[in-house]
Amino acid sequence: MQWVRTEWTKQSRGEPEATRRNAVPEAFPLPHLRPAVHEVRLLEWHDFAPDWAPERAEPDRMTLSLREDDGVLAVQLQDTMIATPRRQHRPSPVRLARGEWLRWQINHRWARPRDGGWNYLLVTLNLAYGPVGDAKLFLGTPTRYVDERARLR
Repeated sequence: MQWVRTEWTKQSRGEPEATRRNAVPEAFPLPHLRPAVHEVRLLEWHDFAPDWAPERAEPDRMTLSLREDDGVLAVQLQDTMIATPRRQHRPSPVRLARGEWLRWQINHRWARPRDGGWNYLLVTLNLAYGPVGDAKLFLGTPTRYVDERARLR
């Protein structure tokens, strides 16, 4: 499992900074093939350089629901952000068979309390069900794709 979180300010919405932001990858090669939760943060104020968090063995159950039944994994991304847009209708859980993988993307924006400026966040979840034989798996085309990105002002 790999989380890619890209965060930026209004400064990166227009050119030429938007070109740099849009070039940020939505997936990275895995550092190894063992089951783990990998998280990469790409922050505008760090020039969108990848910053890998320490890996974890288990996902955060507040942000992701996983249910395995009869060789099928049901995946539901939870929208825990208190930010716009508020999504009234969310997709149903995605069902994956062994060997399949999912890319799920969702975005938000919020006003910073200290100065009223805008921050933006794009979260990409790349999740494979079953053993992964190629560290570059998430660089390919997902079996399932959920796009919850909304137009952000």
